[in-house]
Amino acid sequence: MKKKKAIFLDRDGVINKLIMTNGKGRAPYTLEDFDLFPGVEEACQKIKDSDFLTIVVTNQPDVARGWVERESVELINIKVRELLPIDDIKICFHTNNDNCLCRKPAPGMLLEAALEWDIDLKQSFMIGDRYGDIAAGVSAGCRTVLVGPGDVQGSSPSPDYKVSSLFEGVLIILSLN
Repeated sequence: MKKKKAIFLDRDGVINKLIMTNGKGRAPYTLEDFDLFPGVEEACQKIKDSDFLTIVVTNQPDVARGWVERESVELINIKVRELLPIDDIKICFHTNNDNCLCRKPAPGMLLEAALEWDIDLKQSFMIGDRYGDIAAGVSAGCRTVLVGPGDVQGSSPSPDYKVSSLFEGVLIILSLN
């Protein structure tokens, strides 16, 4: 039986807008703060209509830091599932200090999804807005797409493609397959 292909999506900064605080972007903490980027619904529908799975992989360290309740993150993910045809959502609640295998740039969430969904990672893509997302995709064996300029702390590994939106990234991926 043929393995499946997936497009892994970071959530905050790819699917939804970041909340800017002191010049730094963070995840939304409430449903009121949650706002999809334009074109995301159409991009996710294009993925759904293709032969790719759509799996969100998101770091949510502010739960461990005590800045937001886990329930709030779960409510936002429920909203994501209501608005978008997502097959699965993987969440890491750890901080960098935890040295876990799931927190991007580690590939744990992608590897876990690959086992659960029988995914061929070499035929799959990771789309993120930070170089940690790109590193997770590369470590898992995926091709990668960076949305926006990336974060100032990172610049490697280099993504396979750089785009300005999820929609643009999805169009590139689908044109390759």
